[in-house]
Amino acid sequence: MRPRMDMQQTTTDTPSQADELLRVQVSAMRLESPDVLSMELSGVDGLELPPASPGAHVDVRLRDGLTRPYSVVRGDEGIYVLAVKREPSGQGGSAHVHERLRVGDLIRVSAPRNHFALADDTGPAVLIAGGIGITPLLPMARALERAGRSWRLHYAARGTAAAPFVRELRQLGDRVCLHDSETAGRLDLAALVAKAEPGAHFYCCGPAGMLDAFAEATRDLDPARVHMERFGAAAPPADAGSFEVRLAKSNRRVLVKPDMSTLDALLEAGVDVDYSCRQGICGACEVRVLEGIPDHRDEILTDAERASHKTMMVCCSRACSPALVLDL
Repeated sequence: MRPRMDMQQTTTDTPSQADELLRVQVSAMRLESPDVLSMELSGVDGLELPPASPGAHVDVRLRDGLTRPYSVVRGDEGIYVLAVKREPSGQGGSAHVHERLRVGDLIRVSAPRNHFALADDTGPAVLIAGGIGITPLLPMARALERAGRSWRLHYAARGTAAAPFVRELRQLGDRVCLHDSETAGRLDLAALVAKAEPGAHFYCCGPAGMLDAFAEATRDLDPARVHMERFGAAAPPADAGSFEVRLAKSNRRVLVKPDMSTLDALLEAGVDVDYSCRQGICGACEVRVLEGIPDHRDEILTDAERASHKTMMVCCSRACSPALVLDL
């Protein structure tokens, strides 16, 4: 079993995931790199947006029910700055932002949620980012610098000269190490971990290959010191079979077929379920499990939370048992 991938400290910046969406206006947009567009969001009608702690994300309602989670690059001055990479193979969220969203548009976002928070610790921190994975780690670097903490950021990108936020990163000084993966190859994560200060916490966000290598490099460390955020859920097993979901509140039964997610089966059956990212990274679809053993595929729950079998993210997780009883 791999070491725990996500954060030992799960925090929520607001009391409830069901809080009403905030009405915001796109007040500025900027091309940070050839394929990354940042947008500044301001509250309307005198609304000052609640602060977002480093590592937090917000769910952005774009159109026709299309909702996507994006990390908050800056969220401490009554505004939010988000950055969106254009993904040709995506499901429409990035295309909408790049092609249709414009300054002055009104949209809605959730209050910030944070499943990738800085640990409540005064020791050293090692931040490792790849590509668009810099978005949650840049505000962490700022916060660590303001607090006078010992930290270092290693940022790998294809062609660092054109990577997003490089200008701001350079202003943080020699604690930032830029790594051009086109010319220098992959970061040696095992070496970075081995050379880190004693007791350091490690944070990583980036493409799947980097995260897998990070998990391998940190497998012998205390899981409480290892923090990771993925931008997508783990893939379901190839031999996934059908299972039944029983709904305790409505006394209904829903069959989840091998080629369906639990969420899609529930929605097809007309069950009202909160959801957002569909990737197991935002927490909006968390549901209590009353009976059965979930097959967790999310990137939010801790090992202890998974072992308790008390909750699951229905957008990506399935079942290890023939049936699950959910609090729906």
